[in-house]
Amino acid sequence: MSPSQQKLAEKLTILNDRGVGMLTRLYNIKKACGDPKAKPSYLIDKNLESAVKFIVRKFPAVETRNNNQQLAQLQKEKSEILKNLALYYFTFVDVMEFKVKYYKCLSCSTVNFDLTKNYLDLIITYTTLMILLSRIEERKAIIGLYNYAHEMTHGASDREYPRLGQMIVDYENPLKKMMEEFVPHSKSLSDALISLQMVYPRRNLSADQWRNAQLLSLISAPSTMLNPAQSDTMPCEYLSLDAMEKWIIFGFILCHGILNSDATALNLWKLALQSSSCLALFRDEVFHIHKAAEDLFVNIRGYNKRINDIRECKEAAVSHAGSMHRERRKFLRSALKELATVLSDQPGLLGPKALFVFMALSFARDEIIWLLRHADNMPKKSADDFIDKHIAELIFYMEELRAHVRKYGPVMQRYYVQYLSGFDAVVLNELVQNLSVCPEDESIIMSSFVNTMTSLSVKQVEDGEVFDFRGMRLDWFRLQAYTSVSKASLGLADHRELGKMMNTIIFHTKMVDSLVEMLVETSDLSIFCFYSRAFEKMFQQCLELPSQSRYSIAFPLLCTHFMSCTHELCPEERHHIGDRSLSLCNMFLDEMAKQARNLITDICTEQCTLSDQLLPKHCAKTISQAVNKKSKKQTGKKGEPEREKPGVESMRKNRLVVTNLDKLHTALSELCFSINYVPNMVVWEHTFTPREYLTSHLEIRFTKSIVGMTMYNQATQEIAKPSELLTSVRAYMTVLQSIENYVQIDITRVFNNVLLQQTQHLDSHGEPTITSLYTNWYLETLLRQVSNGHIAYFPAMKAFVNLPTENELTFNAEEYSDISEMRALSELLGPYGMKFLSESLMWHISSQVAELKKLVVENVEVLTQMRTSFDKPDQMAALFKRLSCGVLKRMTIIGVILSFRKNCASSSLHESILCCLSSGPQVAMNVYELSSAAGLPCEIDPALVVALSSQKSENISPEEEYKIACLLMVFVAVSLPTLASNVMSQYSPAIEGHCNNIHCLAKAINQIAAALFTIHKGSIEDRLKEFLALASSSLLKIGQETDKTTTRNRESVYLLLDMESPFLTMDLLESCFPYVLLRNAYHAVYKQSVTSSA
Repeated sequence: MSPSQQKLAEKLTILNDRGVGMLTRLYNIKKACGDPKAKPSYLIDKNLESAVKFIVRKFPAVETRNNNQQLAQLQKEKSEILKNLALYYFTFVDVMEFKVKYYKCLSCSTVNFDLTKNYLDLIITYTTLMILLSRIEERKAIIGLYNYAHEMTHGASDREYPRLGQMIVDYENPLKKMMEEFVPHSKSLSDALISLQMVYPRRNLSADQWRNAQLLSLISAPSTMLNPAQSDTMPCEYLSLDAMEKWIIFGFILCHGILNSDATALNLWKLALQSSSCLALFRDEVFHIHKAAEDLFVNIRGYNKRINDIRECKEAAVSHAGSMHRERRKFLRSALKELATVLSDQPGLLGPKALFVFMALSFARDEIIWLLRHADNMPKKSADDFIDKHIAELIFYMEELRAHVRKYGPVMQRYYVQYLSGFDAVVLNELVQNLSVCPEDESIIMSSFVNTMTSLSVKQVEDGEVFDFRGMRLDWFRLQAYTSVSKASLGLADHRELGKMMNTIIFHTKMVDSLVEMLVETSDLSIFCFYSRAFEKMFQQCLELPSQSRYSIAFPLLCTHFMSCTHELCPEERHHIGDRSLSLCNMFLDEMAKQARNLITDICTEQCTLSDQLLPKHCAKTISQAVNKKSKKQTGKKGEPEREKPGVESMRKNRLVVTNLDKLHTALSELCFSINYVPNMVVWEHTFTPREYLTSHLEIRFTKSIVGMTMYNQATQEIAKPSELLTSVRAYMTVLQSIENYVQIDITRVFNNVLLQQTQHLDSHGEPTITSLYTNWYLETLLRQVSNGHIAYFPAMKAFVNLPTENELTFNAEEYSDISEMRALSELLGPYGMKFLSESLMWHISSQVAELKKLVVENVEVLTQMRTSFDKPDQMAALFKRLSCGVLKRMTIIGVILSFRKNCASSSLHESILCCLSSGPQVAMNVYELSSAAGLPCEIDPALVVALSSQKSENISPEEEYKIACLLMVFVAVSLPTLASNVMSQYSPAIEGHCNNIHCLAKAINQIAAALFTIHKGSIEDRLKEFLALASSSLLKIGQETDKTTTRNRESVYLLLDMESPFLTMDLLESCFPYVLLRNAYHAVYKQSVTSSA
């Protein structure tokens, strides 16, 4: 063995790996130089522009003496240039060193798989490297700048510069230069390429030929389903078609002479030229094969025939390649689907049929990469052949097969460990024993193979032992190298059975210890990382097509591939590629969740519309028609269509009729299948959970929808009725609950998060909630119109009702305040929301009380005198004239607010009352607070006490505060007679109240007195007795008045004293104001009501 052939296996392995690393670095340099933002600043610096032009013009010569002016600026920045361009410069130096090592490995014969593959890979890696180098337009500027800076700093050029500069000049046209250099190696290269004459045509068949052969089908021959998949060329079955085409195209360009003398070579060359328009050099860098080959051959004498062949092949590629690959993808979609379905049902078949799985992955990967490459560089004539809206389905089934291999790896290990020890070891031992000649070194290696396999057992798999057959595979590679040299004692070409058996054994070892590496080798699609625009376009097409949306999860799953394209020789790109994989994965999952959310929203809208049809308000017309039909009255026009009744949409006359709701549910189920496909995925050490994206979007949309369904218009102050909103929310929630049938998400968590936020004033995003909207509407719209006299509270109906006015209100108060609406409101807002509403009401009451106190302070002297002079009519009359008015209006407002609050409290859910009361004795809690929390009426309102006690008056002592509270009761009592002159003070028996809401005064007086005197620790009963004495005295004086205007509604005002008070008794009332007067007042108002109605 010659020195150059020693350690050939190791050299080829290392050089191929290093070559990929060099390609990665050159690729990044090219992309950096092509991006103005990433380009080295020295190449675009205006101050260095003349120096750069001079260096490029003189390259590779170095002239520093006579060009001081042009290079002066360079002198200033030489140290920075050396520092910042070193990585670029030494990358080019490494390429030069790689070139030297490369040529030392070319002189070897190739008669076996591993050696041939690595040999051809090395040639293609080197060719690609030199082409990529020639495409870096700034290479001369970078190398020259660095060298000039080096010379200015160290007084001499860099020692590698002369050779590097010459290489750059020589390889201006890399393929032309390599064609000249490769003449000595044409024989070994052509032999290696012609060895593909059986493999490549077999791989490059049409879809019809695949279909006729029932390729990849496990169920085409049920009787052989359990038989292991075998082949004489096991490693060639899943060999990349893309790699073979590169070997053939570039290989025959370098040794083009064989095309004129060997028909087999020419057929291979033509077949490859007809299959593609361009080849992938590295990542998204492509090589347009027909134009490049024609440009190279046009200058060679006698190659007109080859040029005509190229042109014919180009026409064939443009005309037929697109449709041929489209049909292949169509076949592979069904084949992979069948394979994935069978294996998911019977994963044990992964053992004997593992070869089929990796063949399927390799075939599909080649077709996807071909489409991606050509779609970006396609001829305009046949654009339709390069747009595949079903590509997501093919990628999805690839991912499903990959998932099966990862999940059932132990099953495959168990199968192949038994295979290696029980069959392969025995057959190999027999083959070795039958060798006529076996040198000592080869014999030792063979024996080690047999011993290694014989020692394997299933227990190692069960114990989780880590297998490593890399040494065995490298030994086989070495053995191939030993037996391939000239004059080898043991020629592998003479022992083909041994080669076939060893190739099979190597595949079996990979099934035990290298499943992940095999998946990367056969199905890595990290190239999508460099075709971001096409990647995103495919994803959008997938989502737009309902039948394909179930496969959309394939795109985020592809992002898990991206890190496999990185290389240890270029660690700086890991972060860039990692960030890109994260951003793309995040974008895809977010878009999928948005699409699902939009579908769910549309379904909810439809369901809300259907629920709305069941509202009581819509049955009025039907009832009216039924009544008119009975009375035989004709209403409406004759041709008026009959209104459809709810439920008509469920009546189907034909199964083929598909409604919009059906389409939405179908689209949603397809998309949810995708979201639910994997619980999580890991991309660059980050875990993504698709379902959480959907949950997050549903929370946001549910929140916006609830607020949107209130239909609140700030300009017109319109808002949805609580009962209608509750119906819509329930319909929305019903739809959301049904999502659990499609996706394993916790909808209850969504409800809790959203609905709890809606019980607060603002949600987590600082946006208003239904609590704030309804609180604001009831306070600022409904109750404000009550205080303006447009609405009255009717105790009989326990609701607010519109009063007839000149300017009609835009809403009907009864439809927002009756008991059913209040119950709906309390259910929507929940305990916390109702508490917020109650606190807001209390704040308004405390504001009114503060104003009342100011009125008392203004009239404190008069009120003090009136308090002690109630038995002196003349003095009382004189003092009353000195009082300012307004106290009764504010007390009425307080009464109205308290009545509204009572409605809210009485409509709240009472299920918690028993449990609250049962726990009462066990906690140190005020009985009123407990009762109030349970929704029961209290003698003293604890919330009102808290609200009023929070008022702080400056420079007023507690005694003064108490006095003001007492005088407030006096003020109200002595002001009651003024109500008799008001036209609106007339009592209506139908509503059991007054149209100006003065019937709410009783509640206001009771509650305010109870709260104020609880705060000031006074006697509530005594103060109310005093109030009753003053009020009855003042009202009795009305009976002595003769002015009809003043006493217009005297009887109606008398009825105010018939108030229910937890602190006063009827006996006390009788002693102050005879009940006979109240009875007569009732008789009078009822009589007047009958008269006016008649």
